[in-house]
Amino acid sequence: MNLTALDHTLIGFSAHPNDLDRKRIERSLKRRKRYRYVSPDVTVVTNGYRIESPCCSRNIDPDGGVIDVALLLHDSGQAIWQLFRKDHVKGTWELHSTYDGLLPVLDRLNADPERTFWQ
Repeated sequence: MNLTALDHTLIGFSAHPNDLDRKRIERSLKRRKRYRYVSPDVTVVTNGYRIESPCCSRNIDPDGGVIDVALLLHDSGQAIWQLFRKDHVKGTWELHSTYDGLLPVLDRLNADPERTFWQ
């Protein structure tokens, strides 16, 4: 049987998270514009990746503890990436934008001109 001919959703296959893309995200974050002096962590979550980092600005955590920066989720049904920002006051994730590929997500996250993610 040809595996590529199967509908992967029917057999429970999910392309994300995977270690290759996690490493791509880690490498990409080194090119970010903000808070380059901290080391963010990329952790796997169901269907994607969560980025967290020490809070060097002390805007969110006065003690400089680790805070959520972004959540990247892949919707395999629609073949899109969803980029979420953390509302630290409410403690909830909010959908920021959607993209057709991972690279545009990382470009947006790394530029962050409004300090939406790197607070």
